Amino acid sequence: QVQLVESGGGLVQPGGSLRLSCTASGFTFSSYPMNWYRQAPGKERELVAGITPGGIFRNYADSVKGRFTISRDNNRNTVYLQMNSLKSEDTAVYFCNAKRTGYDYWGQGTQVTVSL
Repeated sequence: QVQLVESGGGLVQPGGSLRLSCTASGFTFSSYPMNWYRQAPGKERELVAGITPGGIFRNYADSVKGRFTISRDNNRNTVYLQMNSLKSEDTAVYFCNAKRTGYDYWGQGTQVTVSL
């Protein structure tokens, strides 16, 4: 049974930091590119960051470049999203995703709220 379980969301003030984690089970984690998406109220889900299976290559949405860092630990089957200098517009539900040809797995999401 495939599971992706996100954690680490919460309420933070503008300028603050959060670290999201996503722990995977039920598939060969080290073989999958991993992604973080987010969806704000009334908006479409958007890709925030992605990382290749070995962790060598990473990509980011322009809106988070220089503030967010994606990383992974294949020994722990976990992908992380370090979020610094948070802004109100980062408020969204953040989803972990594992995707490769023919397979597309999603977590349940974790809420991040940036507000005073």
